Amino acid sequence: MKRTLANIFAAALLSACALQAQNPMSTELKQSYTGIKTNLLKLAEKVPEDSYSFKATPDVRTIGQLLGHIADAQTRTCSTVLGDPKPATAGSKTSKADLVAALKDSIALCDSAFDALTDANAADMIKAGQRQRTRYNTLVGVITHDNEEYGYLAVYLRLKGIVPPSSEGR
Repeated sequence: MKRTLANIFAAALLSACALQAQNPMSTELKQSYTGIKTNLLKLAEKVPEDSYSFKATPDVRTIGQLLGHIADAQTRTCSTVLGDPKPATAGSKTSKADLVAALKDSIALCDSAFDALTDANAADMIKAGQRQRTRYNTLVGVITHDNEEYGYLAVYLRLKGIVPPSSEGR
């Protein structure tokens, strides 16, 4: 039994390594996305409902508005990459439950877009607004934007005395 489990594990590991060897760029990009989406979802779930209306200063978005903005950006971009542009509606939501649900929905769309990415189709051109961009660069933009917004949110959390998920356990 132990030998069988060891063989199954070894086969799965070899398959994963072979896939990464075939698609090193897209595999690494997916890993980067997995890191930021995990932090964003943990953050959205960790922040108390009453902190969703918190603003660091009067002229910036609230925590809830930032999470809605992230969900909307992901929805627009990843649905476009998948060839089926969807309208973004998270920006109108205010409750924690609605915003976490919208974020999860946008993550599901982006999971599909990143899962469909291969090194072979990375250079395919995607119509993004008025311009054309590669599939790869469009998805790099998702990661870049998510990291930028997470950086803002990490400061908001620190101001509220909450440790951001990316700093937990340190």
